[in-house]
Amino acid sequence: MNPHSAAVEDLLVHHKEQVLSEWQAELRTFAGGRDLHGDSRETAELLDALLAGLRASGGLSDLEAPGWSRLRDQLARLSASRAAQGSTAADTSRFVLSLKKPLFGGLQRSFSGQPDLLIAATWDVSTLLDAMAQHTVSTYQRSREDIIARQQQDLLELSTPVVKLWEGVLAVPMIGTLDSGRTQVVMEALLERIVATGSALAIIDITGVPTVDTLVAQHLMKTVTAIRLMGADCIISGIRPQIAQTIVHLGIDLEGITTKATLADALSLALRRTGFVVSRSRAAADAVSGRMD
Repeated sequence: MNPHSAAVEDLLVHHKEQVLSEWQAELRTFAGGRDLHGDSRETAELLDALLAGLRASGGLSDLEAPGWSRLRDQLARLSASRAAQGSTAADTSRFVLSLKKPLFGGLQRSFSGQPDLLIAATWDVSTLLDAMAQHTVSTYQRSREDIIARQQQDLLELSTPVVKLWEGVLAVPMIGTLDSGRTQVVMEALLERIVATGSALAIIDITGVPTVDTLVAQHLMKTVTAIRLMGADCIISGIRPQIAQTIVHLGIDLEGITTKATLADALSLALRRTGFVVSRSRAAADAVSGRMD
């Protein structure tokens, strides 16, 4: 182990509490004086991982070397935790970079009167901490992307509920743009409910879909095909006049697919197909007639 690494190891072994104290002071400066008691565990764990990496690698080598795996894992956990708490990538990076001043101060004490060694050691430590900060930014970005992807998936599932309208009749009210990802979510959710409920009919209501183009029609056709392969049938409702004209102008072939203007019409047809008859009682009819009079 070279003198630079030996000096850093000595700091982390024999002067750990001093380094931690100075690091906490730096963090309080960046945080505007707020209490950072919750960061004490993270700072201590990061120093332990840094010491373990220093000993395993034999020096202040490349952070991507095998000996620094524990430190990389600790930085990844730190980034993921900060991302989940809503901190920015800059805050997480600053947390690591604030360790520079305590380590530089310790090196200055160790190499007092040896300017060449002090400059070389400071450069090595600075390079390693910069790499650590960059690693937190990269892992933070991946963590945020994972969180966003999960939230988007949750929103997709919430925006495409499968509703049981009647015995043997399911409905999916579509709202917003229909793309490949959403079509897949709708298809999976609908097929699962068809199997679970044994339903024979599914209504896809596109009243809330702003436009229907060739791509949207293809997605609808795929969903209808999948439903039929499960032994059920499908009705598409919400075909407004504008959408009907668009479908005709685009030459989209919906032959063989039952379509209705409203969800009420589709439900009425579905009930007839499944053998149900809905009728109004005489008392209710008389009551409605009386109000109209």
